[in-house]
Amino acid sequence: MILEIDGEHSGIRFSACHFIPKHEKCSRLHGHSYILRFRLEGEIGELGMVMDFVELKTKLKEFVERFDHRILLPTKSQHIQFSEKENSIEVASCGKRYVFPKEEVVFLDVSNTTVEEMAALMVNKIVEVMRFPTDIRYVSVGLDEERGQTVWCTKELSICQSL
Repeated sequence: MILEIDGEHSGIRFSACHFIPKHEKCSRLHGHSYILRFRLEGEIGELGMVMDFVELKTKLKEFVERFDHRILLPTKSQHIQFSEKENSIEVASCGKRYVFPKEEVVFLDVSNTTVEEMAALMVNKIVEVMRFPTDIRYVSVGLDEERGQTVWCTKELSICQSL
């Protein structure tokens, strides 16, 4: 059975800015209103449900809150250099220089802040921090960076992860 949460209707969304070095258009600092979509695939449990919608939506809203109205920066990029000065982060990339307040920056463990890499990072982080019923086999995150443009990433849970 598949349980799906549509973040557009459930308020599981965040707005953030980023840039993608070496991309013709997206190398400029710009923003998106991201929507998180979520799927679980598994069996109906003892309480007659795959997982409690209320609990799941609450946790997903808490998860995306850390990205909301922030600057997303990839820590693994070969094209971006960072330095910290007092309460700011200085960023140099492809001849451009930005300075951001430290509290407005979220560093992501990816090589680029593309929606593809962010969806993969998010599904892995969600599986790491959330506890799922033992009969859940797959967890999927869909991330819209714009309506009509969604990337899905699915992670299979092992028996050890779901216990």
